Amino acid sequence: MILTVALFSLGTVNAFAQEAEAAAATEEVAAVAEEAAAVAETTIEGETMHHVLMQKFLEGGWGWMLPVLLCLVLGLAIAIERILYLSLSSINTKKFIAQVEEALKNGGIAAAKEVCKNTRGPIASIYWQGLDRYDQGLDAVEKAVVSYGSVQTGQMESGLSWIGLFIALAPMLGFMGTVVGMIGAFDAIQAAGDISPTLVAGGIKVALLTTLMGLIAAVILQIFYNYIIAKIDTLVNAMEDASITLMDMLTVYSKK
Repeated sequence: MILTVALFSLGTVNAFAQEAEAAAATEEVAAVAEEAAAVAETTIEGETMHHVLMQKFLEGGWGWMLPVLLCLVLGLAIAIERILYLSLSSINTKKFIAQVEEALKNGGIAAAKEVCKNTRGPIASIYWQGLDRYDQGLDAVEKAVVSYGSVQTGQMESGLSWIGLFIALAPMLGFMGTVVGMIGAFDAIQAAGDISPTLVAGGIKVALLTTLMGLIAAVILQIFYNYIIAKIDTLVNAMEDASITLMDMLTVYSKK
């Protein structure tokens, strides 16, 4: 069931990425969807993986399984939105810097700003902010680049705290469901006045299923979370390198 929801979410995002003409984002989401589809087709004793998961989900009961599923769905929605945002923020940095440098040589600050205005992504935004303050001096440019770089980093990290919350909350809800289920099993033993293996095994099985689903949800979200963190680190490094290059370009330009 959980992997089926993940496949549905990833398929929806794939269609959105194609409409937005984001080739890089489409390839990444399609690769994840293909891998998930391969897992879903794995058979266990003649049944597909998602059928087994759906059966276990129903056996665990809606009371505790549904909150865990909501954590997974909401976490996946935020994670996929972040992947698309970061993918759309990635550009060919070397090509962009070359275009800005060429525009700066031929048309000055105004032409360079126009190139930045027509380019998406945080690097172009940082360049525009720096170029816009060129008439205030290189010190003002450097401060603007540093300050706006922090703003862009904060925007890229938006939503990560919620993914972290769902990663922690899903297994906690699962453990809580297990504890409640174990209490119910012992209550049944006390009411029966005897330890019946069938009675105990059934209650413990249902209790442990909530923990299993919580751990599965946390593992899936953790993979997406680490991937997003890696993308952000890559973009931040590119922003820092590009900012240094901008200062060097403007230093040379100011001496002319």
